[in-house]
Amino acid sequence: MKTDKTLVILTPGFAADETDSTCVPSLQVFVKAFKRLYPNTEVIILAFHYPYRKDNYSLFGAQIYSFNGKNRGKLFKLITWRKVWNKLKELHRLHPDMQLLSFWLDECGFVGENFSRRHHVNHKIWMLGQDAKAGNRFYYRTKPSASSLISVSETMSDRFFENYGIRPQYTVPIGIDISSFGVTEPNKERDIDVVGVGSLTTLKRYHLFVEAIKNLKQVKPDIKAVVCGKGPEHEHLQELIDKYNLQENITLAGEVPAGQVFKVMQRSKVFLHPSSYEGFSSAVTEAFYAGCEVVSYTQPMHVMPSNFHRFNDEQELNKIMAKLFTGAQLVHQPVLLNSDEKIAQQIASIFW
Repeated sequence: MKTDKTLVILTPGFAADETDSTCVPSLQVFVKAFKRLYPNTEVIILAFHYPYRKDNYSLFGAQIYSFNGKNRGKLFKLITWRKVWNKLKELHRLHPDMQLLSFWLDECGFVGENFSRRHHVNHKIWMLGQDAKAGNRFYYRTKPSASSLISVSETMSDRFFENYGIRPQYTVPIGIDISSFGVTEPNKERDIDVVGVGSLTTLKRYHLFVEAIKNLKQVKPDIKAVVCGKGPEHEHLQELIDKYNLQENITLAGEVPAGQVFKVMQRSKVFLHPSSYEGFSSAVTEAFYAGCEVVSYTQPMHVMPSNFHRFNDEQELNKIMAKLFTGAQLVHQPVLLNSDEKIAQQIASIFW
């Protein structure tokens, strides 16, 4: 099929095959939607570090070049950047009007912006989370303009302005593919009271999740909670569960395939997101569409749906959770924040 446009995406990693649903899932969802809407646009993905193999393969209608950087530092990283740079030069010769999109203001944004300036290629950096924090050394190396930045949320734009004095020109959140989730039945009985989804790291603060369930158990002895995710805090969390005798109340499910996570959400009443920092969590978007009440420390947009509850500290968290489980019956009506196709259209409108 003849292509009329070319979008080149720089990313730390991309799915190794169709079964790999956990590697930058938001990018996978975006690529699928983009190719559905714009089949004549060629999408080429340059994956710096993952998959852990040097390869050239096709997936979801896109062409992927993986450079097997394996997140190694120093000299190895420079070698990876050089390989990506050379591939960009080759692609630019073949597609002089190509557009360049980098995932994160990190090494991908750094390489992409430098190539853009050297070869006069339109380049945007989609900031998705921690790259808006103070002290991002790649900001100072890259020195992007406001017009080159896409923020994933309004509050992230606010944070970036506070830290660096410029406000990203564009705001494009994460979308979800509703066709892959089935139908949420608002009146269906839910056998999981509280669900959490995310990496088990100190940043995500799942110790607050465990503490919240411990407190809820006083008013609801049979409370059932599930955490989907893996990470270095797993052992510590299990120790807390054992310490508080919550073995019958909290299940650490480990890494769960993306398709199964949504099914767990559809069985859940409340989605608890204690992370201390987020751009715009895709899990939050999915939880809304699954009909969950969403309780979160971070608030991605200035205006949120009525079933969103923000807490500032542990005491406020406990009050919100107690109210949800002792107040009026929860409705569990699905709320669609952003579809994948809407997001693909927004990105396309930025470039063309």
